[in-house]
Amino acid sequence: MGKKILITGSEGVIGSKLTKLLSDKSHSVFGIDLAHSNNVYGHGLGKVENDNFFRCDVGNYRQISDIIEYVKPDLIYHCAAEFGRWNGENFYEQVWKTNAIGTKHIIRLQEKHGFKLVHASSSEVYGDYKDVMYEEVLTKQPIDQLNDYAMSKRVNEMQIKNSKILHNTETVIVRFFNTYGPGEWYHPFRSVNCLFSYGLLHGRPITVFKGHTRTSTFIDDAVKTFGNIADNFKAGEIYNIANEYTHSIEDLVDIILKYTGADRQLVNYDENLEALTTKDKVVNCDKAKQDLNHECTVSLDEGVARTIDWMREFYTPEEDPGANQPEDEYPKVNWY
Repeated sequence: MGKKILITGSEGVIGSKLTKLLSDKSHSVFGIDLAHSNNVYGHGLGKVENDNFFRCDVGNYRQISDIIEYVKPDLIYHCAAEFGRWNGENFYEQVWKTNAIGTKHIIRLQEKHGFKLVHASSSEVYGDYKDVMYEEVLTKQPIDQLNDYAMSKRVNEMQIKNSKILHNTETVIVRFFNTYGPGEWYHPFRSVNCLFSYGLLHGRPITVFKGHTRTSTFIDDAVKTFGNIADNFKAGEIYNIANEYTHSIEDLVDIILKYTGADRQLVNYDENLEALTTKDKVVNCDKAKQDLNHECTVSLDEGVARTIDWMREFYTPEEDPGANQPEDEYPKVNWY
């Protein structure tokens, strides 16, 4: 029997694909996000027919409370968040309001209504940890998060832990690692894969800080595993969702150059490591493989090719957010 599921951030890169996946599995799916569109209803319009999508700011308790009381979900996937380390530096007020206060609102309502919660966290909580990133690392040694975004996601995990202690709430935490792919539209605080693909596709210069290694998880692989939690919910668990294959950022850029056909002269290589940024991310996903049937089926080469094909189709001149942006205003910093 399908569950009644509410997804916060359902218009986002992960949330939108998760909405479709869970709907296709015959769950009753409701979504909330900040955007207005023709099929989005305000949080107070609970009587509208087919009202499965609502405009809502999770940082506003009244709005999210009204929707949860109306929907009465069995499970909430909490994907709504302000994303990115430099976003956290430039727009720290919004990052802390949405990520810390908004998540606390969700938890308070969980304590009141008793729904289960799946929280989307981030690999950023591992800081500059030097070894393989297992889920248990943070319980065994102190780790400093490197930026406001990372700190806000770690705060969320502590909020969830405290609620479990005080109120026995049931939550699963997922730590995503550099998830990318079609549907990740450009803005200056997106993933490195998106920024570099968009930039080079449009003939814009990029700066690559050398010496970093990453894992890149194709969106469809990540969302499939994420969605499996709905039917395999183990309260208290934390899962890494990632592709365990690691690559240098230079290798990523070489693949993007191959599929965009861009001039290599557009790439500026900086020998310094980027400030406030993890040097290397090496991850273990054994728990997700065992419990959630996690599997990465799309290679980095194929994933980049599919992403760039999507960008070519999606960004017509009328719909291109960077088309009229002066070149000297385009971000030349590698934000990954």
